[in-house]
Parts: sequence; structure tokens; C-alpha cells
Amino acid sequence: MDIPSKSPHHPPPQVDEGYHKDLGRRQVQMIAIGGAIGTGLFLGAGTRLQQAGPSLAIDYLVCGIFCFLILRALGELVMYRPSAGSFVSYAREFLGEKAAYAAGWLSFLNWAMTGIVDITAVALYMHFWGTFDHVPQWVFALVALGIVGTMNMIGVRYFGELEFWFSLIKVIALALFLVFGCVVLGLKMPVGGTVPGFHLISENGGIFPHGIMPALFLMQGVVFAYSAIELVGTAAGECANPREIIPRAINSVIWRIGLFYVGSVILLVCLLPWTAYHKGVSPFVTFFQALGVPHVDTVMNIVVLTAALSSLNSGLYSTGRILRALAMGGSAPRALAKMNRQSVPYVGILTTVAVYLVGVGLNYLIPARVFEIVLNVAALGIISTWSFILVCQIRLRQLVDRGEAESAGFRMPGAPYTSWLTLGFLGFVVVMMALDYPEGTYTVIAIPFIALILAGGWGLIALSRSRNA
Repeated sequence: MDIPSKSPHHPPPQVDEGYHKDLGRRQVQMIAIGGAIGTGLFLGAGTRLQQAGPSLAIDYLVCGIFCFLILRALGELVMYRPSAGSFVSYAREFLGEKAAYAAGWLSFLNWAMTGIVDITAVALYMHFWGTFDHVPQWVFALVALGIVGTMNMIGVRYFGELEFWFSLIKVIALALFLVFGCVVLGLKMPVGGTVPGFHLISENGGIFPHGIMPALFLMQGVVFAYSAIELVGTAAGECANPREIIPRAINSVIWRIGLFYVGSVILLVCLLPWTAYHKGVSPFVTFFQALGVPHVDTVMNIVVLTAALSSLNSGLYSTGRILRALAMGGSAPRALAKMNRQSVPYVGILTTVAVYLVGVGLNYLIPARVFEIVLNVAALGIISTWSFILVCQIRLRQLVDRGEAESAGFRMPGAPYTSWLTLGFLGFVVVMMALDYPEGTYTVIAIPFIALILAGGWGLIALSRSRNA
């Protein structure tokens, strides 16, 4: 199968003009790690263990491998041409302006919805401490947005520094658990009256206690735990030495996924029976509470609060650059291309802040339902973003093979077969979503309506261009 041939055309150089190259090696490394580690592991793993048992480790491994392949596809594109517009710029070059328009606005949809989830999560996590019970949920949402928004507006260096420390907190928390858990397992220290060991897996229904189907259904939930991995591609456009730093950052992700996600789940089911973990409770909190460690729930709440703020920070950064890339190509209002003295696309960031303010309003009107309303819509944006990255990489490789483009020097392993295989996997995830009634089914049903909205927007842009011609 082949992507239709067309002559490559480079986007105008001003797409990436004006950005400061202020992101250093340690910041990009942490952006790559932070994109792969979120609240899906810290908080969501409890629910998923309850649903799938120890097979959750296999889900994390399979999804992690495919996400690494997506990152390698993105890495090949970045090495070919680093761009702050990331996959929007690549879609424009290899697939045309219409594809860039769809890629950019679907990504914006993802981050817009994710950001509303994040500010809602921040508010919920703050209410963990009884001191703040009397403070309305929307107030915390507004304060979080104000802090992160300000840091994004004053320069990319400050975004990178904030993201570095957010990611470092997540990594330290997981590293401490892994070290402490291994010691407990190695010394066979009783945990809540239970002797840890691999026997806890076989004694509680084996790897697939509910059968294989629950593990397959859970795949569509697990894959979204890795959302934001593509952020490293956007960061490459403001990186001091992307061709040296990006390959190392990307290649380090796979073993970190294996260690943090797969390793953590295997350790959790060996320290306590998987039946001990429950929905809405961090499995790490469950373990440390069983050991009798005081205040561990407070520490973990700080960690998940950090993870939510990290995602909010990333969303504002990403959408600002994506909206500017769209505006420079004529697929969004020209005003979104404006930058301030710190070389920050401030109009794009403020546009996203305005959408997040709608989320603050939802927190005021329907605080109990915000999470469910927007979370599934974000999933469609993630799938489409990753698909565009893969198709652009396939197109680049075809041009290289024909001698129409220079080799990127950081080739995706096993391409083009792995590229098509990964696209097939993303298709499988959409099918699993459709079968996940009611939320997932309604989300997939919404696809034609989103397509109609995008088509209508493109029609208005085409009309505007013809009037101005």
C-alpha cells in the first residue's frame, strides 16, 4: 500500500522564525519522560488493576511498544526538519494544507478537552485536604490556570523549567516506590499480613483472572495513559541542539516505560493480591497504607496534583505553537501567529486559556460531571495526532527511497511495516472504544459530527481566501 505521490513542498521558513532556542538537554529529557508518565499510572492504575488484574502489565507493555514506535516515527520527522509546528508542519509539507488544518485542529481539540480535565483534577485533588473543603471547586481551577498560564507567557525557558520540576517529582516518586517495593519483595517483609511474592499472582486467578477479553477492552484506556508523548516533537523546534538531544530523549523513553509502567504493575501485584486495589484509590497509597506508613496519601496527592499541573502546562505550550503553525499556513485566524517580546505565541496561548475558562465555568455549574463529559472527546484528538505522525513518516520514507528527500539519519525501526502495524493498532483501539458502551460508543458516534464541523471550517477558510484573492 502506498501514500499517493505528490511533489514535496517545504513550508515557508517564517513558520519557525522568531522562536528562541532556550530548551536545554535536561529540560527536553524531562519533557519526554513527563509526557509518558501521568495520572493514568498514579491514580488510574487502581481501577485498571481491579478490571484486568496482573494482565494490566501486558497492556502497558504492548501499548508502550506502539507508543515508542510513534515516538520513533516522530523522531525521524524531527531529524529531517525540527519544527515548533511539529506534526502540523509535517502534515502541511507531506500531505497538504487540508491535512495540516485537520491535524492541528484535532490536536487543539485534544488539548482543549484535556486541559479542562486537568484543571478539574487540580480542584478535586485540593479538596483532599479538609482545610480547603469550604473553597469552591472553580476557585482552585482558576488559580491553577492563572499560575501555569503566566509561566507559559513569560518565555519558553520558564515553561521548560516548570515542566522539568513537575516531571522530576513524578520520576522521584516512582523511583522511590520501585526501590522500596523491591526491598520489601526481596526480604519477604509481610504487607498487611500478606507475604509478598509471585505466588500472589497464581493464587488469585493467574495473569488473566477475568479472561483475555477484559485485558483487550482495557487496551483503549491504557493507551491514553501515554498521551502527550508527542510533545517532545514540538519542543524540538525550540531546542538548542535538537539533532543531538532528541534521539537520546526518544530512545530513553522505551526503557522508562518498561521500568515505570510495567515494572510498577508487576511489583504491585507481587506485593499485594491484585484484589486489594480499588477504583479511585492510588495503588501506591494502598500498598504504603498496608505497610503502615503514615501520611503516604498526602504525599501521593501532591504527586498526582503535580501530574495534573504538568499536563495543563504542556497543553498550553503545545496549543500555542500548533495554533501559530495553523495561522502561518492560513488555516486559522492570522492573529494567532502573533508573538510577544519573549518569542511566545501569546494569542494562541490566550485562546487556549479562554477555552480552559469555559472549563472553570463548568466546574462552577456541574462540578460532578465535568470529568466524564470531556475525557472521551480528548481521546479522538490523541488518536488522530498519532495517526498523522505515522502517515507523515511513511510519506517521508517514500520520498527518501525515491531520492526526492534526504535521509533523516534516525530511521524508525522496521518501517514501513511497523508504521502500518502501528496504524492498525490505533484502528483496533478505536474499535475497542466503539464497543465500550456507553461512553466510548458515543465518542466514536461523534466522529462524523466532528468531521462535518472540520469540513465546515475548511469551507469558510476557502471562502475567505477566494474573497481576498
